[in-house]
Amino acid sequence: MRTERGSTIPLIVGFAGLLLVAIAVVVDATAAYLQRQSLDTLADGAALRGADLGAQGLEVYAGGLGSGRLEITEQAARLAVAGYLTDTGAYRRFPGLSFDVSVGTERVVVRLHAPADLPLHVPGSPDRPLVGASGSAVVTVDDD
Repeated sequence: MRTERGSTIPLIVGFAGLLLVAIAVVVDATAAYLQRQSLDTLADGAALRGADLGAQGLEVYAGGLGSGRLEITEQAARLAVAGYLTDTGAYRRFPGLSFDVSVGTERVVVRLHAPADLPLHVPGSPDRPLVGASGSAVVTVDDD
């Protein structure tokens, strides 16, 4: 009578390898999600600063708005966003951080991109994937 005996070691090693890859994927996905959440908060703050200071600049606090519509300039908004990112230490926390500012008639939109700092490396995945977030703020004058 012939028995079917074999080694289960290759099967166990294969399942262990799959389990390790699954753990690495979950850990990296969680790290990327948390970094995106941090960038999201940073983008919201940068958009608020860009909308606030981009609408007439710092002189609005000393002299008021004057007459006419509240204007947002792209250059002032971009400078305000860059200042905010520097003041908050964003460039230290997210090496390789880049931003883009777009200005509409009453809206400032900030898009941030930074290489993800992932704790593990999954075979076949990019070495430095980019994580992005965006935030926007609207500036209007109340008629009080």
